[in-house]
Amino acid sequence: MSKNKNSYSQIMKATSLFGGVQVFNILISVIRSKAIALLVGPIGFGVIGLLNSTLRIIGDFTKVGLDTSAVKEISEQNTQADNSKVSEIISVLEKIIWITGTLGALITIVFSKVISRLTFGNTDYTYAFVWLSIAVLFTQLTKGKIAILQGTRRLKKLASANLISSSISLVITLPLYYFFKIDGIVPALIGTALITFGIFKFFTKEVDIPRISFTKKELFHKSKAMLLLGATMSVTSMIVALTGFLIQIFIRSTDSLEAVGFYSAGFLIVNAYVGMIFTAMSTDYFPRLAAINTDDKKMNVAVNQQADVAILLITPVIVLFLTFAPFIVELLYSSTFNVIIGFVTFGVLGTFFKAVSFSLGYVIIAKGHSKVFITLSVIFNSVFLTISVISYNIGGLTGLGIGFLGYYFIHFIALKVLTKYLYEISLTKSFYRTFLICAMVCGSSFMATLVETVYLRYLLMSIIVIFSLLYTLKQFDKKMDLKVFIKSIFKKEPKE
Repeated sequence: MSKNKNSYSQIMKATSLFGGVQVFNILISVIRSKAIALLVGPIGFGVIGLLNSTLRIIGDFTKVGLDTSAVKEISEQNTQADNSKVSEIISVLEKIIWITGTLGALITIVFSKVISRLTFGNTDYTYAFVWLSIAVLFTQLTKGKIAILQGTRRLKKLASANLISSSISLVITLPLYYFFKIDGIVPALIGTALITFGIFKFFTKEVDIPRISFTKKELFHKSKAMLLLGATMSVTSMIVALTGFLIQIFIRSTDSLEAVGFYSAGFLIVNAYVGMIFTAMSTDYFPRLAAINTDDKKMNVAVNQQADVAILLITPVIVLFLTFAPFIVELLYSSTFNVIIGFVTFGVLGTFFKAVSFSLGYVIIAKGHSKVFITLSVIFNSVFLTISVISYNIGGLTGLGIGFLGYYFIHFIALKVLTKYLYEISLTKSFYRTFLICAMVCGSSFMATLVETVYLRYLLMSIIVIFSLLYTLKQFDKKMDLKVFIKSIFKKEPKE
């Protein structure tokens, strides 16, 4: 197999591994979402959405981006024969993450009343936030464990930890929603954080890299580089989280908590269910890109290959969703949530452009160019917030979906121009050919949804679904020889 085909195979192996994990997680999430929708309704979804957004802001502020900066540093050193540097980075990470996690928990407790008032407009959730400080601490500790597995390329262990933690969390939390309804939300969030940490702690114990002890002075000195890069990641993550939080607060203020629940449910479909491809790919893509960040030519090849795979994978997913959107929404939630169909339809279409900007955006992070990354994050999220507010005011949830689509297109064009200007990253003619065909397929699928005759609509959409699947398979066969790839998946590999 040629070097190029090997590269595509590597991307697809990692994507299929974590794609499988994501599919399983989605099945778990479907069961959880269905239960929540039936037991606590849209208002419960609104409460969960606001609590999660608030905790994410606190977490992003206090963990100082250590999970991302650690992956970058571990990935760069993991290619070397000497593991002593990797041991040093992991040892520093494990100590510092405890400090940042404790800080996050203390901030949540001390400012619980203020946080409750900002989030819900009252102090009713003060004690809920006090209890959720436990979730803040253990979620941060889990992020550190994930960084170790991801940076050292223990991808199978990472996949296994994800699968087990999702399964056990579901079994533990469902009874809480059943017996306590909305009052079960906080215990469920805490329980999930504790279980997930326990599972990931077990799997990182199996990573055979010795830990190193440091004095306080040594710890401060050795953590400086990681903290400086991490601070950049923290700022940008916090900006993203704050933007999402402000959109939810805006919807609550201008509409209702129920509307926030509908938004959260729709966003979950667009970002988690359809966006599972990005989660699956980023697990392998970022460490791989970080390891070659000094070689622009290699990075250009990696970006084009990743963008190619992303577009080919997302197209059938978009087409399938557009075809079965009403059934999917009712399956995931209930008929009460049908109001989100317009929102998720346009939002899902937007993920087509997100697939390319996803591949381009990681270049800046892998390069470690903090000023560029922060500046772009502020600009992009300001644009996103503005578009979201205007589009929701004009067209409600469906208008918000159209706003998402418009933003993703702007984001794609902007990153394409910037990465070309800053790093000489250019997308190839071969990629654009694939991009154009896939865009036409997605566009045709959307147009077919507008056909009023039911039988004709589903006939047209079925033809487009079949074409998109066949086209994707044919392209992958050209790039990596599918028969050889499938055999390699089932071939036993030595243990990590």
